[in-house]
Amino acid sequence: MDRYGLYDRFLFRVPLGEHGDTYDRYMIRILEMRESHAILAQALRELPGGPVIDPKAKLRGFRPKAGEVYGRIEAPKGELGFYLISDGSPNPYRYRVRPPSFINLTLLEDMCLGHTLADAVVILGSVDIVMGEVDR
Repeated sequence: MDRYGLYDRFLFRVPLGEHGDTYDRYMIRILEMRESHAILAQALRELPGGPVIDPKAKLRGFRPKAGEVYGRIEAPKGELGFYLISDGSPNPYRYRVRPPSFINLTLLEDMCLGHTLADAVVILGSVDIVMGEVDR
């Protein structure tokens, strides 16, 4: 597991379901929102006063080294990935985003096996796919 950010500073639990059905996914989403609220409350208590951005920070003229890199973060619907190729100029040579819904949609066929067509609509809704992310 990749550790990043400040998660180790906060107390929270990861909600897990027992059945893997539509109701489980709904309940997990509700519990995740509650845990997110608790994390946010803890973070706001620890937030120091002062400016958000250092006024001396130089953001313009940033030139990354030539090469390629893939980075990922945890997003609300799964892993969000970024692939960047730099030629050393201020603008990327190539930049691709790998959204979570694109991968999550691949599970739909397996989740619908043995169910009726009407169930497919409910199952798709329980995965909470953003169709704009899937259009690639």
